[in-house]
Amino acid sequence: MLGERIPLRRVKTMRKTLSGKNMLNDVLMEHPYRLPQISFRGSNLTIHPLRNIRDTFYVGNITIGTPPQEFQVVFDTGSSVLWVPSVFCNSSTCSTHVRFRHHQSSTFRPTNKTFWINYGAGRMKGVVAHDTVRIGDLVSTDQPFGLSMAEYGFEGRRFDGILGLNYPKQSCSRPIPIFDKLKNQGAISEPVFAFYLSKDEQEGSVVMFGGVDHRYYKGELSWVPLVKAGDWTIHIDRITMKREVIACSDGCDAVVDTGSSHIQGPGRLVDNIQKLTGAKLRGSKHYVSCSVVNTLPSIIFTINGINYPVPAQAYILKDSRGRCYIAFREKRVRTSTESWVLGDIFLRLYFSVFDRGNDRIGLALAV
Repeated sequence: MLGERIPLRRVKTMRKTLSGKNMLNDVLMEHPYRLPQISFRGSNLTIHPLRNIRDTFYVGNITIGTPPQEFQVVFDTGSSVLWVPSVFCNSSTCSTHVRFRHHQSSTFRPTNKTFWINYGAGRMKGVVAHDTVRIGDLVSTDQPFGLSMAEYGFEGRRFDGILGLNYPKQSCSRPIPIFDKLKNQGAISEPVFAFYLSKDEQEGSVVMFGGVDHRYYKGELSWVPLVKAGDWTIHIDRITMKREVIACSDGCDAVVDTGSSHIQGPGRLVDNIQKLTGAKLRGSKHYVSCSVVNTLPSIIFTINGINYPVPAQAYILKDSRGRCYIAFREKRVRTSTESWVLGDIFLRLYFSVFDRGNDRIGLALAV
């Protein structure tokens, strides 16, 4: 194991605390939409609930400003900036989401720095501002963040903004990530955060800061060193199906990305996986008969010598009409070497720990 062992602290999540007192159903009935807004803090570990939206992404509530204004954001390890829509944004997507009203916050501080961010699904142009940001009980004062002035490609999304948890990018105009600021302020005891992502649109998803609650996974965490410090990219030994290598034959890199719904890879290799499963292209998705899901083989990612199977029940999702499709996608950004994105399809199966202190990712079978 690399570096120091992270103390795994035993805490009671709110879900287990409430269910232990037969209170959970009462709370769910009384506050069906409010439950994911209550954080649990104990033993220097903050557990912050996330809401599972159709098994495609996970959102959590944060507040910005004084008095606090609430936003639903995706906690995204694939990017490093926190941003929400501004009242100056004229894009059609902004009008359907909560916009930050800076004039109502007594702690708001503007700047004249602007920046662009390109995502797989879209891009945004923003201006940097400063204000108090809260993730549950974690408070970052004078936190730099982005206010979007224009957004492209985010039509139909069910979240207001994005909270980036990647390493800071070396750019004078990019605001310092909130995790780094909380770490520098001493608000987080260990430079670690972790994700448990629920299956089948169930409640119970969480992001935790400052430590690890070991009851969210089975067995031991297996630690994987990052390819390089500064990005949540790990090395994959190979990808196999029915003991045949179907991708990554000479080893390849993969970004572990909580902000990506699917597993993404090079087009020709993803096409091969679609063929091996017998999937047929209809529109933008590759479909299979739902009756064959239990007969299709697992796809196995071997990482640092350990096999991580992804069964068909995990890599096949249902669309809004109940039809089954393969959740492997071609990467939108092409690279010179073979690389993959391990998104929520993979992370629902494997509890993930992001260890900034030791530049590594821990993986274990999720409960």
